[in-house]
This record gives sequence, structure tokens and C-alpha cells, in this order.
Amino acid sequence: AALNGFQIDVQLNIMSFLSPQDLCRLGSTSCYWRAAVQDPLLWRYFLLRDLPSWTSIDWKSLPDEEIFNKAFSEECDNELYDYMAVYKRSCPQGRRSLKSSRPRYGTVTSFLQSLVTQAEPRFAMFGPGLEELDNSLVQKMMTCPEILLVAGLPHRQIHGIGSGVSFQFNNNQKFNIVTLYSTTSVERRRAREEQAVAVNKMFYQENSTVGNQQAMHYSVIAQVRKVCEVVDGFIYVANAEAHREHDRQEELARILAMIDPALGPPNRPLLVLSCVSHVGVKRIPCVYVAHQLQLNLLHQPWMMQDTVAATLDGLLNGIEWLLEEANYKSAQ
Repeated sequence: AALNGFQIDVQLNIMSFLSPQDLCRLGSTSCYWRAAVQDPLLWRYFLLRDLPSWTSIDWKSLPDEEIFNKAFSEECDNELYDYMAVYKRSCPQGRRSLKSSRPRYGTVTSFLQSLVTQAEPRFAMFGPGLEELDNSLVQKMMTCPEILLVAGLPHRQIHGIGSGVSFQFNNNQKFNIVTLYSTTSVERRRAREEQAVAVNKMFYQENSTVGNQQAMHYSVIAQVRKVCEVVDGFIYVANAEAHREHDRQEELARILAMIDPALGPPNRPLLVLSCVSHVGVKRIPCVYVAHQLQLNLLHQPWMMQDTVAATLDGLLNGIEWLLEEANYKSAQ
């Protein structure tokens, strides 16, 4: 028995040097290897090792926060936790392989829709990552035509907020982003220079009680409310820099105020850009930011994407997902 146990330990140690993709291929060769590569201890190791390096996560794939604190021997529904299934569902490669799960006629529908002139989808963009970072994400978006082409500055107004900026994605689909700042540019610049927190004028706080505790609840001002009523989705820019302090509970309260179902369709997609100023800044892994913001509490499609303001790395991946979700919802 001791010899068998030693052999199993050696085998697991050897397999830990293989990639998860290689293990899946190995498991398809025989029944023996299929059983061997499904070892939960091995996949728990892979999950905890690789998760911090994943650059995106979404509403269907976010691992349960409890699994990180769950003892390995703890059972779930009388069975050991299936870490392999969690890994395959959550890793970006696994999500891409499941991307074609929608009906085949969706491709034909999208093609037919492209032949018809439609109003470009409009998204409201907000969040501390727009204002606190050393590099301006919006300025970079406006000045990098090789990455994202500015298609125009529409003249229509949304009750004094402005018309936003139209961009063109992959020289094909046009979309509009209305950027909502918490305060004036002068106040934002002063707050950055003094490393202080600017007063957010987009929201006002309302008192609410949950049980015996006072709960944080925000509502949006009238002008922002009008924007929320007409957009097709939202872009929240989170500050993911590890050296800064973040009040994620307050951030969640403001996200909930913006996506309030009373202001529009409840299934509008939310893209969360987990943003840092430049490549050299240490970031909080996007899966951890998703848990900090408690995005699992939201009831609409969402995706979190690592982004770098100075280079726009990751931005197009998020925009592609947002346009697909917005077009899919409009086609239903």
C-alpha cells in the first residue's frame, strides 16, 4: 500500500509539470489516463496556480470564492469538489471553446442585420479607473486610430450630458460611448495631484436598512438617469492597481445604481475594465477584483477584462464581447 501511494505521488508530481491542455489530451488516450488526469488534488493545484494570471472572467465562469477556503477533503453533494470542471469552465481558453454555444442561426441573423442600417449601440462608461490613473484611458482611445478608430462626434444631446464619441470596431461596427465623469476636470486633476478622493457628483446617497444594519444605497442624478434610460449597456472602469486603496463596497453600490432595472431593460450587458496605468504597475488579478466587487450578485451578463490605459491592451477583447452581447440582446 505504501509503495502504491508513493507511485501515485510520483505520478501526480510528474503530471503537474504538464499543462492542463496536455493533460486533457492525455486523458483522451485511454480509460486509465482519463481517470488519472482527473485527480482533484492536481486540478486544485492548477486552479490556484493559474487563476491569478487569467486576464478575463465572466458571469458564467467566475469560480466560487468559497473554493479557495474549502479544505481539499471537504465534500460537495457527497462528492469531492470537481476542480477540473471549474478550471475548464473558468480559464479563458475553455471559455473560447464554448463561445459557439448559441444557435447556428445566430450567425445568419447577424449577417442579415449587418445589411440593414441600424442605430449604433450606445454605452455609458464610468468608474474610478477613468479618473484616478496616471494615464487617461479616454485620451488614449481618442488618439490611437490603429487600435480604435474615432468615427465621429455626434451632435445629439442627452439632457445636457453630451452625445458621446462614435468609434468603429474592426473597420465594421460603429458604436457610441458616453463618458460620465464624477466631477469637473479641474477637480479631478486637483484630486490626483493631492492623492485625495474627489466628491462624486453623479450619485446621491439614500438611507436604507437591511435587517438591523444600515445599507449603502445610491441613486443617480437626473441627467445621468436620462443616459441610463437610453444606453444599450455599460462600461465600468475599475482601478486595479495594487498599491492603491479601494472601497469596493461603495463601487458596487454605484454600479447597482447605474444598472438599476427601473432605468431600463434588466439584461443590458456590463463590461468591467480592470485597468492599470501602464504595463509596469502591479495589478490585482481580475478574478480577485470580480470577487471584491461581488459581481456574482448581478443579474445581467457581465465580463471583466484586464486593460492597460497607456497601451489599450485588452480593450478590444472587452469591446468585442460587449458588442456581441448588445447585438444578441437586440436580436432576441
